[in-house]
Amino acid sequence: MSYDDSVDSPTAEMSLLLAADLQDHLMTASHDLERLQRLLDDACVVLMDGFHGTAGQLSHVIDLGHEVTPHLQEVRQTLYKTVTALQFQDMASQLIEHTNKRLRSCADQIAREALGDDDPDGAAVVEAEPLKPNPVTQDEVDAGSVELF
Repeated sequence: MSYDDSVDSPTAEMSLLLAADLQDHLMTASHDLERLQRLLDDACVVLMDGFHGTAGQLSHVIDLGHEVTPHLQEVRQTLYKTVTALQFQDMASQLIEHTNKRLRSCADQIAREALGDDDPDGAAVVEAEPLKPNPVTQDEVDAGSVELF
């Protein structure tokens, strides 16, 4: 049986449709992750602006000569602890990027296997899958030293 005969069979046609449908779903998930990344980035900018604004106001109150009471010191410490939550954005961004690469690689492989190499210059381009199984080893955000980015 030649390649042309196998493409015309109902089974081959169904396989191509299923592969194309699966590839579409993977690409849709990839686009959703990109949109999630933009939302996360926007939220992080708002959080950082709020943090820096509040920290500046607190410093201004202290600079005016107000006594640093235990309550004011507690407010300051609470404010600085909250920035630890911004580590979430960095970890989430790494996971989103990693998952997005994996989805695109799967979609590309499906397309190449189902549709063949339709590039006249050779093999179809397939996004390389990530080398590491997981870019983030943390399961939670803990307080500690925070390096602002």
